[in-house]
Amino acid sequence: MEHHDHQHKELHLQSSDILTDIVIGMSDGLTVPFALAAGLSGAVSSTHLIVIAGLAEIAAGSIAMGLGGYLAGKTEIDHYNSELKREHDEVETVPHKEKAEVKEFFANLGLSEDVQQQAVEEMTKDKEKWVDFMMKYELGLDKPDPKRARNSAFNIGLSYVAGGIVPLLPYFFIDTPLQALKISAVVTLICLFAFGFFKSKITGVNPWGGALRVTVIGAIAAGCAFGIARLIQS
Repeated sequence: MEHHDHQHKELHLQSSDILTDIVIGMSDGLTVPFALAAGLSGAVSSTHLIVIAGLAEIAAGSIAMGLGGYLAGKTEIDHYNSELKREHDEVETVPHKEKAEVKEFFANLGLSEDVQQQAVEEMTKDKEKWVDFMMKYELGLDKPDPKRARNSAFNIGLSYVAGGIVPLLPYFFIDTPLQALKISAVVTLICLFAFGFFKSKITGVNPWGGALRVTVIGAIAAGCAFGIARLIQS
């Protein structure tokens, strides 16, 4: 039964990481290419140019976002390993201090003095378990997935591509930029609303308010880009 619970926890954590990556990638993927396409629609007369520029932006954006995800994941792993080494050193060099911290933890749980002492003695018999305990309960650090950095880069980059293709799709089939923009705006804003609703749902925020906020931000970004392009062109 205990083994089953541990597996369930790991699956839950991994799912949470994947959802976080998708939210990060899709959020920028839907908004940035949409704003770019809207801006270009106000400045050029060919959807072909918008498609080329949009695809170039999606390629560059997905790589940049993926690299950011990789570096964030790598930093998390490096930070954990650095703290792990420090805890190992402290257990070796100042065990009395570390035992006092373990005892303080159990004291805060309301255990009696005798039970505290027994728990400390039991916990500190195995140095590996002792260090793991300190990492989790003193520093609040869970051991990160060693593949986290790579997976995060892939998930974020792919989500950015998936999101970025949405506002560009009408430009593949319509020759007039302004006409393509109208369809792109409707489709993208619907997707932004749905994405915002889902994002807010899983993060515990009011889904309707969250959906409206994401949609408004996307609409403002596209509107500003279009207006600036028109202003420069005139």
